[in-house]
Amino acid sequence: MQIVDTHSHLFTEEFSDDLSEVIERARQAGVSRIYMPNIDASTIESLMCVCRAYEGYCFPMLGLHPTSVGEGFQAELDLLKPLLDKPEHPFVAIGEVGLDLYWDKTFRREQEEALRQQIAWALEYDLPLVIHCREAFDELYNVMCDYRHTSLRGIFHSFTGTTEDTCRLLSFEGFMLGINGVLTFKKSTLPGVLTNVPLERLVLETDSPYLAPVPYRGKRNESAYIQYTLAHLASVYGLSVEEVATITTNNAKKVFEKG
Repeated sequence: MQIVDTHSHLFTEEFSDDLSEVIERARQAGVSRIYMPNIDASTIESLMCVCRAYEGYCFPMLGLHPTSVGEGFQAELDLLKPLLDKPEHPFVAIGEVGLDLYWDKTFRREQEEALRQQIAWALEYDLPLVIHCREAFDELYNVMCDYRHTSLRGIFHSFTGTTEDTCRLLSFEGFMLGINGVLTFKKSTLPGVLTNVPLERLVLETDSPYLAPVPYRGKRNESAYIQYTLAHLASVYGLSVEEVATITTNNAKKVFEKG
């Protein structure tokens, strides 16, 4: 059985003391690949260090996270963009990008501009887009509608929306929904929402070190814990964990195959 973790930040300081053990536990849990989204210019070095150390197992994305967008966002993007122009660059996606109005709405306009620039990168380099959205669903949907008839593809990361949100996102046929430990939370509405979603439109993720699933909720998350989200998802769909692992792994390959 192979499982793909499509979203994990194992390059952050939370894993600086035991990364090798974390990777080994992931392998033992059946995780065959880990995709790692960048945060901003300051994290490129640590991201690439981990991906070089575990080449063929950990794969880097390039992007500017919306919570890192401020007045100087253009300078950040100008530091990142040349990395895509290097021959045989290693990046398999543009991410993580998006809109986040949960903490602060001050830079709403800048967040949208940064997102549009990075969407342009995804289209220019034919790379999938990994999208973060928090408290900004309508704003994100309005932006995405401008690209509905393009070749844009990717993942709506950490999906926790309503049935209506689901229908609107699934209308973007090149995109999957990323499901993580939130699915296992006692008060999560996701199990009910997912009854209307074809399993062929879902991928698994952890968002490590965040959003650890039950029974590790509230603790540091890691890629090995994806097995608990997998088991819960299998229960929702009434399928075996092996079947769900196979389908979601194939879904991840569809997203990243050109990478």
